[in-house]
Amino acid sequence: MGNVLVTGATGGIGTALVGTLVEAGHRVTAVGRDVGRLDVRGIEADLAEPGTLAAAVEALENAGDLGDLQALVYCAGISPIEAVAEADPETWRRTMAVNVASAAELVRLTLPALRRSQGHVIFVNASPGMTGVPRWSAFVASKAALRELADSLREEEAAHGIRVTTVYPAATATDLLAEVRSTFGRPYDPEACIQPETLAAMILWALSAPADAYACELSVLPSPR
Repeated sequence: MGNVLVTGATGGIGTALVGTLVEAGHRVTAVGRDVGRLDVRGIEADLAEPGTLAAAVEALENAGDLGDLQALVYCAGISPIEAVAEADPETWRRTMAVNVASAAELVRLTLPALRRSQGHVIFVNASPGMTGVPRWSAFVASKAALRELADSLREEEAAHGIRVTTVYPAATATDLLAEVRSTFGRPYDPEACIQPETLAAMILWALSAPADAYACELSVLPSPR
C-alpha cells in the first residue's frame, strides 16, 4: 500500500489514526510538531506558519516519500475560546493558519503526487452542523472555510481522479475536547463520546472505498444509548 500523509498526528484523533493506518498496512508519514515521538516517519513543520511547509514537502520529495503518496489526511487544528470582542489579530491569524491555510498549502504542494496516484484528501472538520457558537468564532469560522476549501478542491480536481472527503465528527474523547468543555463550563464524559480509535476506523473506511464510489462527506455521531 502507498504512503498516507497525516497532520495532527500527535493529537488524540491523529495518534489513533496513525496506529489504525499502520495496522491496516499503510505506510504513514506525519507532518507537524513533536512528530519525533511517533513510531512512523515524521517531518517537523509549524502549521501556524504555512510558508514553512514547502521545505517540509521538499524533504519528503528528496527522501522519495511522495512518489507513492496515496492520501493526505488533515486533522490538525487549534481551538481558541474567545469572544469576538476579545480575540486579537494574532488569534485569528494563528487559527486560520493552522486550521485552513496550512491545509490548503499542504494540498497545493502534494497535488502533483496525488494526481499521479488519483489519491484521496480527507479533511477532519468540526461537529456536524456547527455554526454561530458564542466565544468560538475563530474556530467555527476556520471550519467553515475548511469546508469551502474541500468543496472547491473536489470540483477542481475531479478531472484528475482525486477524491475529497470532509469528515464531521461529533464530540470525540480527546484531551482537547476535555479542555474545551472545561473552559465552556460544560460536563465532559468520555464514555458518552466517540472514541478516537472508532473515528480512526471510520476514516480508514472512507479511504478504503471501492473504485466506483466514495463518501464525499461523512458525519460521525456517537451511537444512541
